[in-house]
Amino acid sequence: MRIISGKHKSRRLKAPKNLPVRPTTDMAKESLFNILNNTYYFDNISVIDLFSGTGNISYEFASRGTKTIYAVDAHFGCIKFISSIAEKLELPINTLKSDVYTFLEKTSLQSDVIFADPPYDFETAQFLKIVDLVFTNKILNEDGVLIVEHSKHTDLSKHKNHRYDKRYGGNVFSFFEN
Repeated sequence: MRIISGKHKSRRLKAPKNLPVRPTTDMAKESLFNILNNTYYFDNISVIDLFSGTGNISYEFASRGTKTIYAVDAHFGCIKFISSIAEKLELPINTLKSDVYTFLEKTSLQSDVIFADPPYDFETAQFLKIVDLVFTNKILNEDGVLIVEHSKHTDLSKHKNHRYDKRYGGNVFSFFEN
């Protein structure tokens, strides 16, 4: 995996092989950040990275100047890896070992960008539960965006807060707003 832009541009990171992850591809990640770059000043936003895995998305935000980032994952190995990279590169990433649903039910945090990359084999209802919890518990700031990454076989477009999808090969980013 590599950081595409910012302070750590082109830096390659090697995650341990024993992590249960599927990192977002460089092509899809670069396209996603091109969209976000046209909407946000990265140094003025806060980010919550759900199902953060290797921390791929969190590192990209941090490299581009985001100062408040929370990476949430239930797997201890993922959290340990993200924490070690954040410390090594001096990135402002706060790691939280938690089941994402429990986190969304109990958190008092609010954020401008929430990115969720759950396992692709989730049922549609599991994806939609994430979206519902974010909006019901007012975790997304008023002008913020929730982005859910999923496979092309999952359709989240019927949710009332869904705005649009961007497809990159077998990956889809669904965008949700207040």
